[in-house]
Amino acid sequence: MSAKGFVNEEERDIYRHSTAHIMAQAVKELYPKVKLAIGPSIEEGFYYDFDLDRSFTPDDLQAIEKRMRDIIERDLEFRREEVSREQALKLFGERGEKYKVELLEELTDVPVSIYYQGDFFDLCRGPHVSRTGEIKAFKLLSVAGAYWRGNEKREMLQRIYGTAFKTQKELDEHIFKLEEASRRDHRKLGKELDLFSINETAGAGFIYYHPKGALVRTLIEDFEKREHARRGYQMVITPHIAREELWQISGHAGYYRENMYYLNVDEQEYVLKPMNCPGHILIYKTQTRSYRDMPLRYFEMGTVYRYERSGVLHGLLRVRGFTQDDSHIFCIPEQLESEIAGVVDFAFFMLKRFGFSDVELFLSTRPEKYVGSDENWERATDALRNALKAKELPYRVDPGEGVFYGPKIDFKLRDALGRLWQGPTVQVDFNLPERFDISYIGADGQEHRPIMIHRVVLGSMERFFGTLIEHYGGAFPLWLAPVQVRLLPIADRHFDYADAVCTRLREADFRAEVDKRNEKTGFKIRQAQSEKIPYMIVIGDREAENSTLSLRHREKGDMGTAAPDDFIAMLREEASR
Repeated sequence: MSAKGFVNEEERDIYRHSTAHIMAQAVKELYPKVKLAIGPSIEEGFYYDFDLDRSFTPDDLQAIEKRMRDIIERDLEFRREEVSREQALKLFGERGEKYKVELLEELTDVPVSIYYQGDFFDLCRGPHVSRTGEIKAFKLLSVAGAYWRGNEKREMLQRIYGTAFKTQKELDEHIFKLEEASRRDHRKLGKELDLFSINETAGAGFIYYHPKGALVRTLIEDFEKREHARRGYQMVITPHIAREELWQISGHAGYYRENMYYLNVDEQEYVLKPMNCPGHILIYKTQTRSYRDMPLRYFEMGTVYRYERSGVLHGLLRVRGFTQDDSHIFCIPEQLESEIAGVVDFAFFMLKRFGFSDVELFLSTRPEKYVGSDENWERATDALRNALKAKELPYRVDPGEGVFYGPKIDFKLRDALGRLWQGPTVQVDFNLPERFDISYIGADGQEHRPIMIHRVVLGSMERFFGTLIEHYGGAFPLWLAPVQVRLLPIADRHFDYADAVCTRLREADFRAEVDKRNEKTGFKIRQAQSEKIPYMIVIGDREAENSTLSLRHREKGDMGTAAPDDFIAMLREEASR
């Protein structure tokens, strides 16, 4: 292994998974009655799930870290041994390791590999580093609850998260990044900035937008609607519920049933829509279509509902009800690659407008469960690949990550902390047009099958809003800030001038408000800064007498004085960037 940093992801995963084993050994030595579950490496580090009859405390984590350092100093060899499945069952069964026994009972690969480090052993495929002494820098981060195998009906375990690096410097940099991520956590900021809430009484995974959050979302949606209209998209609206028969035709009932909400109405089964595509197809089918109509681009801010296990719900980022900037493009074969290219350009335009310039592209290919012929899958994948190559865009292949009806291009955007977030997607679909038997009249007067493109250019409004909050740390750019200007009159006699300036700002289409509370000006400034309002205007005798404004910026501080018209011109210029 290299002295500094990791050569590749495989080396990183081996290093961190080995650290997870060291943690498991430390926990077992300190708490002999603990039961071991699983401990994989993950992108940012590793975790291990434990079953213990009491909760781990911060003091416990310190004790575990201390014991891990002791195990590292022992420089124990990671030794691999292969045994039969029956031998492994006996070995772990005698020690009461019921979670390992359950895994072994389902295991079909033989022989079974077990890794030893001193007296400790664990069920594992490996590989690992050679010796425990190779681990140089690590830290345990937190404890969280985790259902065994992600099933809320199973045992609740305790998951200890940690991370490991080759050098202390890299670890320190990562810890700083985690602390900054915690400060930017959209769930924390959503509460502090009064943007949204989730009410467990009403049901987990459903978002309640407060006035400020609803305003930001409306600004995003209004911008989207204007840009879609400029590109020839036609707005449609479809119901939130449809008979189960529709989802049988689309294939969702067979391939996506576990994520769908079923209702019984008038002795018939209905479904809360998990996707918007079948509704758009029904609109397409209401008329005979000609090749001259193509491409036909339908756009909907469509709300959908998908069942997610409670254990994976996460603020705005993983919910059960969300709205997509969803579009379906019906085109003829000759238009396919140019339409894909147009969507790619549109997606980059949208991301740049919201401050995301660092984007990675992934070509997601056929999954294990899919509908349609292999030939159509190849045609669809080739079309996506050719569009990316024609635009000379670098991309990586993500094998098996396509949706059940077609391959896709995934945009993953990198935020201010360097984290990747799921964003736009472009999917080519030959299958739903066949399943719904839709057609168009070609130039030859005969019926032909259109090709369907599914796409979003921001994605789920909930997930994108959460990403946006964390990217900006809640300090939205001027054009998106729910309150753009707050006026701070020093005394009651300054209210009239503050109100007049506020009216002028609102007439110029800026979101302004006057803080007339009986508080000191310094307190009002600190309050506005904590709410991340871009501009504060302090108004006293001098400003009222001279018809000027004393400006403050949330980051730059005091910006001197300006005339109202000059300030409005400055706002217009900034908001257009």
